[in-house]
Amino acid sequence: MDLDRPADDDAIALKKSADSDESSSDSANDSDSSEDDAGMESSDLGESNAPAYHPADPEPMSEEAKRQERDFRKKLNHDAREVVSHSIHHKVKLIVHRPDYDQANQQEYVRLSKGLMPIVREIARKTLPLLEHEASFDFAKNHYYGSKFQADSVAYRDFRYFAKKRPPTESPSLVVGLRVDESASMKAFGRLEAAKRAVIAVYEFCQLCHIPVLIYGDTADASRLEQMSVYAYTDFDRTDANDRFRLMGIRARSNNRDGMALRIIAERLADTPQKTKLLISISDGQPKAMDDYTGSYAIQDMQQTIAEYERKGITFLAAAIGQDKDVISQIYGNERFLDITNLHEFPAKLVRIIARYL
Repeated sequence: MDLDRPADDDAIALKKSADSDESSSDSANDSDSSEDDAGMESSDLGESNAPAYHPADPEPMSEEAKRQERDFRKKLNHDAREVVSHSIHHKVKLIVHRPDYDQANQQEYVRLSKGLMPIVREIARKTLPLLEHEASFDFAKNHYYGSKFQADSVAYRDFRYFAKKRPPTESPSLVVGLRVDESASMKAFGRLEAAKRAVIAVYEFCQLCHIPVLIYGDTADASRLEQMSVYAYTDFDRTDANDRFRLMGIRARSNNRDGMALRIIAERLADTPQKTKLLISISDGQPKAMDDYTGSYAIQDMQQTIAEYERKGITFLAAAIGQDKDVISQIYGNERFLDITNLHEFPAKLVRIIARYL
């Protein structure tokens, strides 16, 4: 099967709540456009701090570049299937897509980012001097040896009881994973655009602060042959300045199999060398997928996944932007729950939360 092909015409688009009465028909507009429609983005942000977009006919992708992209996509599929092979999701037919982008995606990105970039750049402007200060003068904690003993670390019993002076070239160690629920109900009440604005803000903040970032979307039950779909929009193993345009391929599609998505992303983060590994899930509802992934069964799977990967050093946060906030809070726990009541303030709030982990 072509991994970038949209779901079959007989796709099963199930609605998980009353407010999702529009199906994910937008999936036909997914990222299947060729590179021929791509444009160029100037690094000059201009007076408004908005990216300056200049349409242009790009050079065709070389055969070598196409081969590398195919190999990367195959690796993502292999790794994701391996991760879930020993879980309750081992029989679920999974495809990891590597979305493309077109000129419409570029134009949408420019439209949505204009009002965000001044805010993002201001948060980054206030954050970067703190990073420089930490890199020059602060102690990096949780080391097996060093010049400063940390009594409060003894409770963790991992022998990382010391702090050492951080060299000027060593920045605080953080990696960010962002999971976006692409279920059908995200189309309601402006949630989809709010999610897109949030991922733009997070992506651009991470670029400014040199933070590795992984942004994946997911949906379930696209077709009988594709029971779980994962969309790798940005990945720290294959960075591309045009990834920002791929983000505009986020859609409201079908159902959601949250525990499987969390497991795939958490495993990617667990393998990174960064000390702080932050996984944020943006979702508007509780899990629901065929045949019986719902209710207490799905909730238990999510909670077990969170507990398993917290032991591996992953910090989970849930940004709830829909009608099931109470259930999402119950699943993740109050200490991991972000109640996003004002969708307009969501992007800046999310970026400020990430900045606290630096």
